[in-house]
Amino acid sequence: MAEYESVQRGALRLKASGEAPAAARRKKRKDKDKDKSKIRDQTVSSKKQEEEKRRGLDKRTPAQLAYEKMQEKRQMERILKKASKTHKQRVEDFNRHLDTLTEHYDIPKVSWTK
Repeated sequence: MAEYESVQRGALRLKASGEAPAAARRKKRKDKDKDKSKIRDQTVSSKKQEEEKRRGLDKRTPAQLAYEKMQEKRQMERILKKASKTHKQRVEDFNRHLDTLTEHYDIPKVSWTK
């Protein structure tokens, strides 16, 4: 037992680091509410900046803006028109249309034996 009395007791300290060991260091607690409010403020300010950039970079004429607005409106009308009918109703309408056509438009049968 006398052999081990000269051994230094305690935490291992590395020569290169003059700091306290990682286990002994304590992290400071940050106030979460302050962090959240800072993040919210940053996102709001960044959104405002993006909107200002869009306005500054938007070099379209009023006619171009009106054209794009009408294109979007027409596209929405087409989507609503297509969504109003089911697939079954579309097939029935198509079949009615084919029935009204003359036989001239029918696809002729191809037979190798006859």
